[in-house]
Amino acid sequence: MDSNADRNARHKRAMQRKKALVDARIAAATVDKGLLLVLTGNGKGKSSSAFGMLARSVGHGLRCGVVQFIKGQWECGEHLLFHNHPLVEFHVMNTGFTWETQDREKDIAAARATWVHAATLLRNPEVQVVLLDELTYMLTYGYLDAAEVIAALQGRPPQQHVIVTGRNASDALIALADTVSEVQDTKHAFNNGVRVQKGIDY
Repeated sequence: MDSNADRNARHKRAMQRKKALVDARIAAATVDKGLLLVLTGNGKGKSSSAFGMLARSVGHGLRCGVVQFIKGQWECGEHLLFHNHPLVEFHVMNTGFTWETQDREKDIAAARATWVHAATLLRNPEVQVVLLDELTYMLTYGYLDAAEVIAALQGRPPQQHVIVTGRNASDALIALADTVSEVQDTKHAFNNGVRVQKGIDY
């Protein structure tokens, strides 16, 4: 059986090799640019992750903008925290879920009115981070013109970061993105009859 000293020595050599690889990758990363991040998939946590990045950005003193599509009828914790923050401009579509409104024309009108705020943020070089929460649904449902949205994302200020959330991100959006994370639905309490929980789900 190997001695503890032998195991520790092997561990140190392995970590030295790993550090050399990590340091080389860090040294090779020389590009500075605004990123487009897409958080998609059927699992829970896309918006939660996005607002975590927003909190991180605010912590660094970055000026941010948030546009929430779909949501708005519930008292969401992220809105309570950020809507009056001096570094965050916050807009909410405020129609609630589409299965609640049951009015496609009204939803389209609300989406287009809300998109005006998003488009304005995407043209403003002073806004360093833009979060477009649940934007993918607006494209999937055809409420917004996909070509117009993609053009706005492509034409944004070069150092501006944009975070897009929602299920079923389009191929065009994924192709344009710098980073794409897919959240999988392995298990969800709601599927076992557990009600949504304050602070965890909203």
